[in-house]
Amino acid sequence: MACRTFHQRSPSTCGARLGRSLHKLLAMLSLFTLSLFCFYLLAGCCDSLPLEPALSMQGRPKRTVTVQPGEEETSSGSYTPAAGDGTGTGTGTEPQQGSGAPEAGRPPAARELNGTAKTGGRWWCALRRLPEALIIGVKKGGTRALLEFMRLHPAVRALGAEPHFFDRHYGKGLQWYRNLMPKALDGQIVMEKTPRYFVTAEAPARIHAMSKDTKLIVVVRDPVTRAISDYTQIISKAADIPGFETLTFKNRTTGLVDASWSPLWIGIYAQHLENWLQYFPLSQMHFVSGEKLITDPAGELGKVQDFLGLQRLITDDHFFFNETKGFPCLKKPQGNGKPHCLGKTKGRIHPNIDPRVVEKLRDFYRPFNRHFYQMTGQNFGWE
Repeated sequence: MACRTFHQRSPSTCGARLGRSLHKLLAMLSLFTLSLFCFYLLAGCCDSLPLEPALSMQGRPKRTVTVQPGEEETSSGSYTPAAGDGTGTGTGTEPQQGSGAPEAGRPPAARELNGTAKTGGRWWCALRRLPEALIIGVKKGGTRALLEFMRLHPAVRALGAEPHFFDRHYGKGLQWYRNLMPKALDGQIVMEKTPRYFVTAEAPARIHAMSKDTKLIVVVRDPVTRAISDYTQIISKAADIPGFETLTFKNRTTGLVDASWSPLWIGIYAQHLENWLQYFPLSQMHFVSGEKLITDPAGELGKVQDFLGLQRLITDDHFFFNETKGFPCLKKPQGNGKPHCLGKTKGRIHPNIDPRVVEKLRDFYRPFNRHFYQMTGQNFGWE
C-alpha cells in the first residue's frame, strides 16, 4: 500500500518502506553491473586472436598472438639456463606444478622479442594445456639450444625443465602433466622437451594416446660425435668411469662394438624411428640437424617455425656466435646488451679418442645412418 496520507501511514512506516525499496533497487543495480562485467569478461576470453592470411607448410594459417610485455613465465622454478641436455631436469629436482616467476630464466632476447609484440593480450584467459609439440630427442644433440631458441617466439610457451612424463612419471596421470605446463593463450603453442622420449619404447604409444596430432621434433647429430659428447658428460659426473675405448667394444681384440652401451645405442636413430612410425606419420615429425643448429641457427629455426605453423620471427638478428664456446648465443636484435649464452655445461672439451676407434664406430654406424637418411628423406652428411 502506498503512503497516501499522514493519517493512513505514520512517517516511520513510510520511511521504512522507502528504505527497503531503495535497498532492493541498489541490489538489482549491483547484480546487473556484476552480470555485465562477467559478460564482457567471457566475451573477451572468447575473442579469436588475429591470424595471418598466409598459410604454413601444413596449409593452415600461421599464428599471430598478442603478448603483454613482462608477462612471460618459465613454468618451472627448477629450471635454469644452464640445465643439462640429458635425462635430468638440469637441477636434479622434479618440475614443480604451477610454479614459475615472470621472465625468470628467459634470455634477454626472449624478453625483447616478446616486449615488441602487440600488446593487449588477455592473460586472465590463459590456461594450462597439454603440449601440442614435443622435442623428443636426442640427448646431446642440441635439444636445450633448440628449446631456448624457440622460447624467443611470442607464440611459443615452453616448459623449461624436462618433465620426463612419458618415460618416468606416466603413472602420475595427464592432470599432473598438464599442471606442469606454462599458461598459454588460444593461438599459442605449448611445448616441452625430454630427449629420453626418442629412445623409450613406450613413449610413442603414450603420446599418441594423449593426442594423435602431436607435433614431434627430433634434433639429431653425428652419432659418433654424439656418443663422445655423451661420454664426456658422464665422466664429468663420475670420474671413475672406464675409458671410452674400453666401453665401446664387447671385445677390443675382435673389434665387436657393444651396441647395448647407452651412448652408442642412442645413436642408432633408424631403429628408434621405426618405433615412432608405428604411431605417427612422418609428416608429423621434423628432424633438426644438430650441426646446422650451430652453424646456421636461424636457418634451422626457420624450418621449425614453418613446421609448427608459426610466423618466422626468429632470424639471424637474434644470434651471435661465441668463438670461445663454439656455440651461438642469443642477443637483442638491436645489438645492444650482453649476449645470452647457454650454461657452462655446454661446449665441454671432449677427451682425445683413439682415431682407430672413431673410424671403427663410423663403419659401425654407416648402414644405420644410410637407412635413417632413407626413412627421413634427409641426408645429414655424417659419412
